[in-house]
Amino acid sequence: MTDEMLVFISAFATGDDGAIHAFRLKSDAPVLEPLCRTTDVENPFFLAQSPDGKTLYSIHEPGTFGDADPGQVAAYEILGRDGEVHLLNRQSTGGSGCCYLDVEPSGRAVLVANYSSGSVAALPVRPDGSLGESAGPALHEGSSINPVRQAGPRAHCFAPSPDGRFAFAADLGIDKVMNYRLDAETAALKPNRQAFARTLAGAGPRHITFHPNGQTLYVINELHNSVTAFDYEPETGTVFELQTLSTLPEEFNDTSHCADVKVTPDGKFLYGTNRGHDSIAAYALGKNGRLTLIAIEPCLGEGPQNLAITPDGRLLLCANMPGNNIVVFRIDPETGRLTPAAEPVTMPMPSCIRIL
Repeated sequence: MTDEMLVFISAFATGDDGAIHAFRLKSDAPVLEPLCRTTDVENPFFLAQSPDGKTLYSIHEPGTFGDADPGQVAAYEILGRDGEVHLLNRQSTGGSGCCYLDVEPSGRAVLVANYSSGSVAALPVRPDGSLGESAGPALHEGSSINPVRQAGPRAHCFAPSPDGRFAFAADLGIDKVMNYRLDAETAALKPNRQAFARTLAGAGPRHITFHPNGQTLYVINELHNSVTAFDYEPETGTVFELQTLSTLPEEFNDTSHCADVKVTPDGKFLYGTNRGHDSIAAYALGKNGRLTLIAIEPCLGEGPQNLAITPDGRLLLCANMPGNNIVVFRIDPETGRLTPAAEPVTMPMPSCIRIL
């Protein structure tokens, strides 16, 4: 990790409150130092950055988030290391309620998940980092057993495989991880031979992450409060369920819903968030990809929405969205336990963290 990192954190709101906040984070003194705000964006629920660190992508949904109007992705050129950005363009996501962005490893396509319309799409990236028009969204179909949350498809995440040949969509509404072949050159999507993998009925898969070795895919299940590990076959893009573990203590009986999941760069530890229990579940990862619970730590705020881990794996940042704060934790390199590194930093509705 470099001595200084640039951190972008989105504030999920409309008008002037909706903004992208930039911070400086130093490795030897892990306190978030405010730099500036970018305010020409509304409801920036999720962020992503290009692999070369030159472009930042943000959801932009003016007005009421998740209404029938198509959402947009805003592309920003990052101007140096002081948090200043320049708007390149905005492009339609082809659906409504866009809730997730990712960039495939070569940087040639931005992946989007549209929660309200239950669709995913790939947007081509131009040489300057701006976005071209999608060839069209892939619409999901079906429902599941929760009549309130699963009456129809609800695409909540769209993440590329480590080599960029495939892309996986966690659809909370239909209890499936949809499996696509991705042509990054043309930003084209086609169903893979294994078109999907099922989760438990009512699980509500939300976010996806890969183990750094590229052999295991992890899914956090919002409604069941659990993490599922899948064996991943890189040649065919197929996945097979290995294990599912709860993210909550056995004695907890109140309402809670998972949100985000991240793995440390060395592949030793995995962390998932519990909104309601307001905690972070920490797991050790075995060589076979299986999880062993380490501890369930307080997140020091309300509603832990998003996590980010520094490139050296020493620090974990947690965005407590309804709690209006960001907490920096140290990660014990031997045990994976979390300890607060500084006092929480107050900001409105933090929803996504990106570290450059």
